[in-house]
Amino acid sequence: MSAFSKSLLLFMLNWLDAQLTIVWVRGGVATEGNGLMAYLLDLGNAPFLLSKLVVGALVAFTLYRFSHITLARKGLHFTLGLYLALMLVHAATGASALGWQPPDAVAAFFHIPDKLFAFFS
Repeated sequence: MSAFSKSLLLFMLNWLDAQLTIVWVRGGVATEGNGLMAYLLDLGNAPFLLSKLVVGALVAFTLYRFSHITLARKGLHFTLGLYLALMLVHAATGASALGWQPPDAVAAFFHIPDKLFAFFS
């Protein structure tokens, strides 16, 4: 896959993340975790979406433009990995919003971090 294709995929995942965030937040299913983006979302969908897409486009273009540099290529791969993981979070949020209950083993696996944090607090 070329650097251009990866950068385009990154931008598209950013756009999908923005759209799904608006759906989940407006539907009362989730909240925006980023304080600045939450503020922009409070101002309306347009300011949130515009800023998210502008920043996403700048990042995707920068990583594409400097893809001949190893650090930029690794950064692009890392960022794509993060966004793909974020899409799994969106899928889980959607499943939860539709009332799907995970099997006990899956639920127990994802509650392990909560137990670790409780142990240290």
